[in-house]
Amino acid sequence: MFVIIGFVISMVCIFGVFIGHGGNIGVVLAALPFELTTILGAALGAFLINNQMKVVKASAKGLASCFKGSRYTKARYMELMALQFDILQKARKEGLMAIEQDVETPEQSALFKKYPTISADHHVVEFITDYLRMMVSGNLNAHEIESLMDAEIETHHQEAHAPVAAIARLAGGLPAFGIVAAVLGVVNTMGSVGQPPAVLGAMIGSALVGTFLGILLAYGVFEPLGGLMDQKVEESGKEFECIKTTLLASMQGYAPATAIEFGRKVLFSDVRPNFIELEAHVKGKK
Repeated sequence: MFVIIGFVISMVCIFGVFIGHGGNIGVVLAALPFELTTILGAALGAFLINNQMKVVKASAKGLASCFKGSRYTKARYMELMALQFDILQKARKEGLMAIEQDVETPEQSALFKKYPTISADHHVVEFITDYLRMMVSGNLNAHEIESLMDAEIETHHQEAHAPVAAIARLAGGLPAFGIVAAVLGVVNTMGSVGQPPAVLGAMIGSALVGTFLGILLAYGVFEPLGGLMDQKVEESGKEFECIKTTLLASMQGYAPATAIEFGRKVLFSDVRPNFIELEAHVKGKK
């Protein structure tokens, strides 16, 4: 919602001031379809050349997510930590082997079924179960698992940032494509030098619309969307950090209630439940 509001404010201020100063919006509108086709078409072609298909698909998905609200809410994090508490509590009371079936088939586990929001995210479920499986096997110590977790989180971070970087490069190239469109317009104008001044003036004005659109699309559309995608990537990484911190605290001998407190502390302040909220939620699920 705020993304759309931001775009509306930008466009109203830009074009409103232009019209208010007596600008002929008709010239801009007449040139708009051709200039947009030139700029966006060239930018799309370059984008496809510059990126692997997996990055192209991830970029499209990332741009679409900019128009949706964040799924990383306080309620989601409370579910995540309550799930971890239940698993660690069961392991503490009945032994690590008691959670083996939950880890191997989480889709059939009663513990995971209690938390449908987390269970629906296969990336999170896979991250949790992979490291719980290592804990059950007992072959790795806390330092080794921490190193492996860091490597996996870093890989996730790199993959998630690839579309962000791709959109940043696209935004950086749009002004140049705007100049390309403007130059073509000037070339077209040079071929009509015998026309009356009023006609030539309109043609030059249309050519300059290309430069204007290239800059506007770069700094008014794709650069802000790329920045928002970057923030969403950082937000998604916090979930894995929470899981990592909680499981490592448990491996170091802390009780489940204390382990999830470790995990709670790494969350961003706007979605971090306080101690009382989390305790009440965990008890309610029990």
